[in-house]
Amino acid sequence: MTQTGRDSHRGRRGRRGEQLMVPRVEFESYYGRPVIKAPSWAARDIAGYFFLGGLAGAGSVLAAGAQLTGRTTTATAMKVSSLAAVSLSAAALVHDLGVPSRFPNMLRVLKPTSPMSVGSWLLAGYGPAAGAAALSAVTGRLPRAGAAATSAAALLGPAVASYTAVLAADTAVPAWHGAHRELPYVFAASATAAAAGMGLVLGPVTESAPARCAALLAAAAEVTATEAAEKRLGMVAETYRQGRAGTLLRAARLLTAAGAAGGLLLGRSRPAAVASGLALLAGSACTRFGIFAAGVASAEDPKYTVVPQRADDQPDEG
Repeated sequence: MTQTGRDSHRGRRGRRGEQLMVPRVEFESYYGRPVIKAPSWAARDIAGYFFLGGLAGAGSVLAAGAQLTGRTTTATAMKVSSLAAVSLSAAALVHDLGVPSRFPNMLRVLKPTSPMSVGSWLLAGYGPAAGAAALSAVTGRLPRAGAAATSAAALLGPAVASYTAVLAADTAVPAWHGAHRELPYVFAASATAAAAGMGLVLGPVTESAPARCAALLAAAAEVTATEAAEKRLGMVAETYRQGRAGTLLRAARLLTAAGAAGGLLLGRSRPAAVASGLALLAGSACTRFGIFAAGVASAEDPKYTVVPQRADDQPDEG
């Protein structure tokens, strides 16, 4: 064997004589086309559905707390707000489905392994409870039934606020599926911020202390959960920082932080409370629309599907 042949043979076998020294394969896709199909959902309908459902669910929790602590004006306002939000949320979902009859068809069977099935049943149970609670609060009739409905809506509220994150993460979309552990916490915190904002807008300042505290806690929790999600996503987290999604999520952080700080420091002023509440609502909406946009971007670019999988399959060197 020649010297060149011996060197080539040694290079292929490696230092231990066990592994072939093969260059890493660069990423390519078939004509640059996406590997998975991007979500066909309309952003206005589904991201709006995410936002409004979160506002409704978290709002029912705040309404029940306000009722228990004697803040009746805020309680009534939040009950009406939750009813309006869940009604608009259901309308957005039905509009995206295209055929209204598809929603009742999903209630023909309950599949615990299907987030869509569980979510449909959650909405079917939560909607009437939120409606009965609001109707009783506005009319003053049937207070015991109204109290029971308020409690039922508050119990179902956290699931209504966060199950849409499970629904999104159950898809193959890299920016959603890769953050399946953290995304429900992001949605729950964002929903709480929105509900706190609505409480600041609609409730009297004399009853706003719980909403101001909830806004502060929600803002901190949302930042923590989002950072944890981006850390887990690795390179896919680029979709949360770039393009339309990056713009929306940066706006969300600024609006939520400004709303929480304004509510805490200036919330006893009615104009400041309203401004802070609107900032919190806008921030929550930007979070949902931003995460939706990140998901679409990650599905449209094939590298976010293939590169992380190849990294997981790459054997350790050494």
